[in-house]
Amino acid sequence: MSWLSDWWNAVELWITQLPFPAQFAVVIAVLLPVCAGGAWLIDRTVDFVASKVSPSRAPEPPIGDCD
Repeated sequence: MSWLSDWWNAVELWITQLPFPAQFAVVIAVLLPVCAGGAWLIDRTVDFVASKVSPSRAPEPPIGDCD
């Protein structure tokens, strides 16, 4: 695992030596997809668990259906 530590230290050093606007761009380029993927995964997980736990097996009516 020493190689992973060495790699991470090299990446960290590279990022800290960049000017701030470049640091910001790199962090956004990495964090935006990670956070979006995490939010999607959480949403799917909650939907799956809620569908298994809910007492009704009937699908919900569409929003705005006032019949």
